[in-house]
Amino acid sequence: MKSVLIAALAGALALGVAHADDRYGKQKVVYHINYDDAKTQKAALGNIQNHINAVGRDNLEIKVVMHGDGVSLLLEPDALEETKMKAANATPEQEAKVAGLKDQGVKFEVCANTLKGRNVPLDALYDVDAEDVVPSGVAELARLEQMGFTYIKP
Repeated sequence: MKSVLIAALAGALALGVAHADDRYGKQKVVYHINYDDAKTQKAALGNIQNHINAVGRDNLEIKVVMHGDGVSLLLEPDALEETKMKAANATPEQEAKVAGLKDQGVKFEVCANTLKGRNVPLDALYDVDAEDVVPSGVAELARLEQMGFTYIKP
C-alpha cells in the first residue's frame, strides 16, 4: 500500500512539474541589480534559479542588468582598491552561482557608464567579456521593457 501511495505521489509531482511549464508559458524577463549588499545579491541569484525551476529553462529568456553598485556582484575582491566601488562580491560561492545560471542561458549585462565612471577594468570582473557590456544600464532596462521583457527588481 505504501509503495502504491509513493508511486502515485511521484507521478503527481512529475505531472506538477510538467504542468508548471505549461502554466507559465514562454517568458522574457530582466532582473535589475543596482545595489551592493552581498546577501541581497545572493538572494537575487536564488530568485533567478527558482524562476528557472518553475518555468523551465527552455521557456525563459533571462537577462540580468547591473549598473552602479550592482556591478559589485561580479567585481573580484582583489581588484576593489583600484576602483571607485564600495564592495566587491565575486566570491567563489557567488561565482559558482553566476556560472550555474549562465550554463542555463542567463545573460549578465554590465553598464559601460559604471565601468568608466568607477574605474572598473573589464578584467576586474568575473567572466565578463566586451559583448556583455551595454552602453547604459538604465537605458538597457528601458530597451528590454520595450521589447517585451518583464522587469523584476529583487
